[in-house]
Amino acid sequence: MTLEQDMLTLGQTANQAAAALSIASTDAKNTALNHAAKAIRTNSADIIAANKIDVKNAENNNISAAFIDRLLLDAERVEAIAISLEAVAKLADPVGTILAEWTPKQNGLNIKRKRVPLGVIGVIYESRPNVTADAGALCLKAGNATILRGGSDSINSSKAILTAMQTGLKAANLPIGAIQMVNTTDRAAVGHMLTGLNGNIDVIVPRGGKSLVARVQQEARVPVFSHLEGICHVYIDASADLNMAVDISFNAKLRRTGICGSAETLLIDQAVKDTHLLPIIEKLQAGGCEIRGNDYVQSVGKNIVAATDEDWTTEYLDKIISVKIVANVDAAINHVNHYGSHHTDAIISETPDNVARFFNEVDSAIVIHNASTQYADGGEFGMGAEIGIATGKMHARGPVGVEQLTSFKYVVSGKGQLRP
Repeated sequence: MTLEQDMLTLGQTANQAAAALSIASTDAKNTALNHAAKAIRTNSADIIAANKIDVKNAENNNISAAFIDRLLLDAERVEAIAISLEAVAKLADPVGTILAEWTPKQNGLNIKRKRVPLGVIGVIYESRPNVTADAGALCLKAGNATILRGGSDSINSSKAILTAMQTGLKAANLPIGAIQMVNTTDRAAVGHMLTGLNGNIDVIVPRGGKSLVARVQQEARVPVFSHLEGICHVYIDASADLNMAVDISFNAKLRRTGICGSAETLLIDQAVKDTHLLPIIEKLQAGGCEIRGNDYVQSVGKNIVAATDEDWTTEYLDKIISVKIVANVDAAINHVNHYGSHHTDAIISETPDNVARFFNEVDSAIVIHNASTQYADGGEFGMGAEIGIATGKMHARGPVGVEQLTSFKYVVSGKGQLRP
């Protein structure tokens, strides 16, 4: 068959599986997830062996260290995948939940708003093989079928994980078409998915670099849950505790530099520039981080690169951070809203009014007080896992978990009423 025919077959199979999943019991879905977790652990050595092939290929292609970090699987990360599957199994099943119920006086009808699955979700991702499990699990728990298109760099790892996921589906007597993967590295497959596969895909979720997400947003003919970039900020307010400011800035930037919740810009209130700036940049530099700052920042520290206008809009995904002194909370909010990507932004402060203003006025999917931006994660939000972070204004914003992967329908019951 041609690639187009292969992709249409994937879509049709997923659509049929979605119909079965929409009425599947919570027990069946949980059984699939728990058996998939067991299969992940049982096949851990095989998954790691497959991943080593991907990592070696990436190294041979001179892929960046940040990219390889996202790609790499070891025993600890494989175990984290299994734990994540079990966490999703423990989540409340959103399907069938009654969101609201009322009876209008003028007609006496009983009206309920009920959660239902979205249908078929296409997930296009690059280097993170764990997305194969996270996306498949979340979509399954929400009653959706999934078509996964991983990057060529992670294809061996993703296939090994997919095998474990489908083992779980078989154990629960659910159709293995509920979680499928595009079995080609041909980029034309992405284009076919973006068309919706003749109406068989209901939503597209891209997870990857700026160029991938931009293409999906521009070409998709179905709704998209996504974020283009993670230009995240940490603002050190005038009342910020020094030790907290130092520790959070360090963690927000350097815990893992290659994730979308990594801080890329540090804003420091001028009221504490003489007390907080130097300890923060020295700690960051001790961790191997390059500092890019304006004239004042350069005058305070050593080996600081002059910041350009481009730095304020750059997602480094590396050990680099831009630092700026701002006049007050107003200036910080203005900077974040002007240069940010509406992803995740944090304020370190002991002033409730400033925190309230930051929360109310910063137009981001996630705003954080006195904690690291690296908490921008569905697992850390108690959602089990996430299929991605959405920064749009649709119902799915921030970490996209099982609830965000549902829609609703109105269920109306009468007693023979006729509309006059």
